[in-house]
Amino acid sequence: MAFKLMSSAFPEGGTIPKLHTCEGADLSPALEWSGEPAGTKSFALIVDDPDAPVGTWNHWLLWDIPASTHSLPQGFKPGQTGESGTNDFGKLGYGGPCPPKGHGPHRYFFKLYALDTESLGLRAGAKRADLDRALKNHILAEAQYMGRYERR
Repeated sequence: MAFKLMSSAFPEGGTIPKLHTCEGADLSPALEWSGEPAGTKSFALIVDDPDAPVGTWNHWLLWDIPASTHSLPQGFKPGQTGESGTNDFGKLGYGGPCPPKGHGPHRYFFKLYALDTESLGLRAGAKRADLDRALKNHILAEAQYMGRYERR
């Protein structure tokens, strides 16, 4: 079985509902996954927007998610499971799509990594560069899900 990430909030490649953006309640969408490889000891999640005018914008950093966990609820809050990093809005946890108006649709990639370690040893609030360094040599597999959003 292939390692797969899904969301009931929007179809793969589809429009992310306003509820999950800065124009709505800014709640994280529900996510679920399955098919991780044998030997997976934890998961890490990165949500980013490579279409941001300033370069890739990080919306959500979460790691040390226990291997027994296979979903995150809508409206996930830091402290529920795993460790949360600081997104590019300067906050812990999820920050929804909020592209500049008139820029066309942006793509938001939800990337889930199956890891060979229970803990990456990062403190809560770490930034993307720290997470990228910590992930090196620990990734067993990656699953990805993409949504789009445009502010008009």
